[in-house]
Amino acid sequence: MAFDTENDDLFDFIVMAEEKFRGEGYEEGFKKGTDQGLQTGRRHGASHGAQLSAEISFYYGFAATWKCLLQHGSEPKQRKRLKALESLLGLIQNSSCEDPKATKLKEDMEKLRCKFRQVCSILSIQADFKEYAKVSNGASF
Repeated sequence: MAFDTENDDLFDFIVMAEEKFRGEGYEEGFKKGTDQGLQTGRRHGASHGAQLSAEISFYYGFAATWKCLLQHGSEPKQRKRLKALESLLGLIQNSSCEDPKATKLKEDMEKLRCKFRQVCSILSIQADFKEYAKVSNGASF
C-alpha cells in the first residue's frame, strides 16, 4: 500500500493498514488452523479405523477357528454353537465396515460385540477383545 500525501491523510493510512494486516493475519491463521485440523483428523481417523479393523479381525479369526474346531463334532450342543458362530461370521461379512462414512457403522459394531459375547457364553469361554488388544499392543519383536 503506497502512501500518497496528496490524496490520503496519515490517519486513514494507519487505520487502513491495521485493517489490512488484521485481515491478512486472520486469513493466514485460518489457513494454518484448517491444515492442522485436517492433519489431526486424518491421524485420528486412521488410528480409529485401525482399532476397528483389529477388533473385527479378532472376531473373524475367533469365529473361524472355533467353527473349524466344532465342525466335526456330533453333539447336539455343537449345532447350536456352530449356528451362533455362523451368525457371527455373517454379521462380520454383512457389516458396513468397508465404508467408513456409513451411518450404521456404530450400530453394526454394537451388534458384532453383542453377538461375540453371546457366542462366548454359548461356548462357555471367557474371551475379550480389550484384553487381547492390551496383550498384542504390549508385544514387541
